[in-house]
Amino acid sequence: MQFQYLKQDLYRYFYPNSTVSRVSVWRRLKLVVFTQAIWATVVYRFLRWVIHECKMPIVKSILKIVAAPVELLVQTFTGINIPADCEIGPGLYIGHYGAIFLHGEVKLGKFCNISQENTFGIAGRGDRRGVPEIGDFVYVGPGAKIIGKVKIGHRAAIGANAVVTKDVPDHAVVAGVPAKVISYKTSNDFIELNLKKHEEFLWSPTA
Repeated sequence: MQFQYLKQDLYRYFYPNSTVSRVSVWRRLKLVVFTQAIWATVVYRFLRWVIHECKMPIVKSILKIVAAPVELLVQTFTGINIPADCEIGPGLYIGHYGAIFLHGEVKLGKFCNISQENTFGIAGRGDRRGVPEIGDFVYVGPGAKIIGKVKIGHRAAIGANAVVTKDVPDHAVVAGVPAKVISYKTSNDFIELNLKKHEEFLWSPTA
């Protein structure tokens, strides 16, 4: 499943919007080689597969040894920390690299956008202690922090530098410190999808 998800992740870089209908092999290769966010995503998907999906114990042990230093290198060079225990749906898009940290228990839905200097962290006391759960088609702007046991609704948009410590309803746009709802215009204007390329994934029961 992780490799299917990776294919959908890559589509978001190869076909960022409906104006792009064809991407050469050379262009794809350049994106993979020179896009730090893709490096981090590939390593995350691979490690996720190794730890949670690989059914061959010996192969699994060897790959975990090999993958660990690669993960550390990618984190060092990109500033993107996505632990393999995170649950992330297909179609992840990271707009820019640098200072991106996800707690290992964080959950992200499908076709989410995250940005530089985002933190998805643990916080709270007692029953309120926990980590964020992010819905589908959520946009998180640069510098935004989502911390604690909060739920971000589907198609929500988190403004730049917002600090989210409370639940965000579906379709809401929030901004400020602490973040407050400023509209219900959804994330549609921020998450660009090439529908021709993504239609099979958007409506797939497994996506």
